[in-house]
Amino acid sequence: MLREDYSTWRCGRHELSLTRPRVMGILNVTPDSFSDGGDNFDTTQAIARALQMLDEGADIIDVGGESTRPGHTPLAAEEEGERVVPVIRGILAAAPSAIVSIDTRHPAVAKMAVRLGVSIINDVSGFTDPAMIQVAAESSCGCIIMHWNKLSGVSSRRSVTLDSARPGRPPQQRQIPTSTRRFTLPEEAPLMREIMGFLGDQARLVMRAGVSHGRICIDPGPGFDKNADEDIVIQRATHKLASMGYPVVTAVSRKRFVGSVSGVIDPDGRDAASVGMALSAIEHGARIVRVHDVAGTAQALNGYWAVSKSDSRQGFVSLGSNLGDRMANLTRAVKLINQIPLTCVVQVSRAYETEPAYGIATPVANAVAEIRSELHPVVLIDALLNVEDQLKRIRDPKQPGHGPRTIDCDLVFVEGEEHAGGKLTLPHPHLGERDYVLVPMEDLLHDPVRFLMHAGVPVYAPEERVGHVTAELGVLDWQ
Repeated sequence: MLREDYSTWRCGRHELSLTRPRVMGILNVTPDSFSDGGDNFDTTQAIARALQMLDEGADIIDVGGESTRPGHTPLAAEEEGERVVPVIRGILAAAPSAIVSIDTRHPAVAKMAVRLGVSIINDVSGFTDPAMIQVAAESSCGCIIMHWNKLSGVSSRRSVTLDSARPGRPPQQRQIPTSTRRFTLPEEAPLMREIMGFLGDQARLVMRAGVSHGRICIDPGPGFDKNADEDIVIQRATHKLASMGYPVVTAVSRKRFVGSVSGVIDPDGRDAASVGMALSAIEHGARIVRVHDVAGTAQALNGYWAVSKSDSRQGFVSLGSNLGDRMANLTRAVKLINQIPLTCVVQVSRAYETEPAYGIATPVANAVAEIRSELHPVVLIDALLNVEDQLKRIRDPKQPGHGPRTIDCDLVFVEGEEHAGGKLTLPHPHLGERDYVLVPMEDLLHDPVRFLMHAGVPVYAPEERVGHVTAELGVLDWQ
């Protein structure tokens, strides 16, 4: 039976909720990958692309330094390390809370990446090297076990001989010759027995070495020593892979078999077909999609998820105003937030006068709104920025805090969500130090400090916080 409780995938210091699908952005730091070889070979360009993918909706950045395209030339661990180490270091320097994966078959490269702070080891050779298992066991990283064994002893297509004579007629009266019916695809059973058997065996081997079940993810390895017919059969059997009890990665992006079924020769033109296959895999239980086109995939996935699943999340928006009629600005902002599609305001704290912080010159009127939303957080933050625009918020990057503001809408927390990037970081990196957020949250939650600490957000003692509350301004009449 298809498992419905997808729980979390434990990846280092992250617990990635899999109640909704996650997007893994591909970052090939190579000159010869089949689709994007050379695009991100420059370190600065690779880091910029990683940050762009985070803002486009990627939950994970998968960094690889060795091409595994058909006919590739194997790369030494030393050269691979020289390619990926500066990129990983740069990504985590710019986005410290990002979930970064290392795509490698070399234990030495995986070990270096773990030291740098990656959260996932994506081993295309399926942890068949005991040294790679040791690296995994000595870390707390998530582990992606991929199938890359040649399929042997499997017929390309099944044939069945049919006797077309009518039942009951004596053999000597049979005039119609027998015929052979051929099937368009190979049998599923031998293929899936090979793949599921390998993945299950390797998962148990890794667990016996000390890696917990909750850290393991599986990938059937489309395109790796498999022909187009076999890849289609495997994709159709995604629900069987999901029933094994591990999160499933679907990594079909731009591969040759995608071109075979879509008729597109150029790998860069296969994104639409790749998205179609990814959505099918998600419908049948896959929870991580590994893709080149993060923006297009995230857009398609958000549309699909919105109309096919009910997935409402609790969130908190911090509101601040120090320009014009501050109470009116706060009230208007709450009303506009309540009009965002697939989103509603549950309750709003009282408004408070707070000390200026982060270089802002004048006291601020602050409040916190508790919301429920079915929007992806990256989509939701865009909607909140639109609220700021409607209230004519002017951002001056030359001034501390971007200057005085009619309204500031900070999405500080969303249930079950971690995100990193220039546009949005969740939970908000300064949430635990802001008195002007924590005190209003006391109007909404019995014990916000305990709530946030349980969610992994460190909270400062009151005397160590910034933007202390100095007075209560009253209730916002937003309904």
